Amino acid sequence: MEFNTKVIHGGQKPDPSTGAVMPPIYQTSTYVQSSPGVHKGFEYSRTGNPTRTALENSLASIENGNFGLAFGSGLAAIDAVMKLLAPGDEVISTNDLYGGTFRLFSSVFKKFGIKFHFVGMENVDNIEECINEKTKIIWVETPTNPMLNIIDIKKVQALSEKYNTMLVVDNTFATPYLQKPLDYGADIVMHSATKYLGGHSDVVMGALVVKDKELADKLYFIQNASGAVCGPMDSFLVLRGIKTLHVRMQRHCENGAAVAHYLRSHPKVGKVYWPGFEDHPNHHIAKSQMLDFGGMVSFSLKGDKYQDAIKILENLKVFTLAESLGGVESLSGHPSSMTHASIPKEAREKTGVIDSLIRLSVGIEAEADLLRDLENALELV
Repeated sequence: MEFNTKVIHGGQKPDPSTGAVMPPIYQTSTYVQSSPGVHKGFEYSRTGNPTRTALENSLASIENGNFGLAFGSGLAAIDAVMKLLAPGDEVISTNDLYGGTFRLFSSVFKKFGIKFHFVGMENVDNIEECINEKTKIIWVETPTNPMLNIIDIKKVQALSEKYNTMLVVDNTFATPYLQKPLDYGADIVMHSATKYLGGHSDVVMGALVVKDKELADKLYFIQNASGAVCGPMDSFLVLRGIKTLHVRMQRHCENGAAVAHYLRSHPKVGKVYWPGFEDHPNHHIAKSQMLDFGGMVSFSLKGDKYQDAIKILENLKVFTLAESLGGVESLSGHPSSMTHASIPKEAREKTGVIDSLIRLSVGIEAEADLLRDLENALELV
């Protein structure tokens, strides 16, 4: 089954009791049992809910996995992965990653005896320098947030296999429409389903997808034991969003390319970060492991003036200044004071997240309106 068909039909079947094409929203906490422990597959909605199960089946299908798990947020999904570890274990993570992930690693799990190494993974050799017998997970984001760096999943997987570590890939920016890390040997794919999978800025959710049953069983146990699950209404919303993922991503990519090229040609813009440029580091990797280059673009101004960046953000009209990304509407953000504020300034700036950096989540509006909005804001600096 091709991807564009999978997002609509993958892992799905009509409701057996009514024939409903869309899975009903099973707004219930518990289920009748004919005898103690004898039920129809569901006993309590923390453990399992038919609407959530329909979503989890869809997630597994579109990522070419066998098992999907949905959580109350992306961070809840990451939290579940970290609970596979024990005190003394070590994790190697990319140094350019979502600030919430960094905060969870460095401020929560570090206290429980997990050691984290943050390295630039654009050069895979940097990973091998940190690997030792205590390394259990290599954590990859590609493209990274917010610098849009590209990491070679195949090469990292080869290292992971060599040293018997687990490879986890945050696929939020690319989505399974553009990139399927399980096909390159990743053990776990993570999503903030809040973003492109939901696609409409109306839900908060996280997801994990795996192929291996033993690993899936461990994660299902953690999901149930820790209880950070999503509700049936949120499950319904993300399942609905997935059904249009392919057509939305096509427009995100088209508009993202137009915005990136426009910004690069503008005399007031300094650097533009977008993996579709041929001179972007690891562009050839992006071209080989991604279908297209996505709708995320970051840029800075000539002179790198903080106040100019703030003025632009305050005067954009179509690009809404707000947290998050991946919705149908275009969003703008200031990583150093918003999404990545939890990362110490010195660490942020080493990866390029300077105070004048602007991150754009390019939506699916008319291209001309997006470019005009940027032009009007840039005229003010």
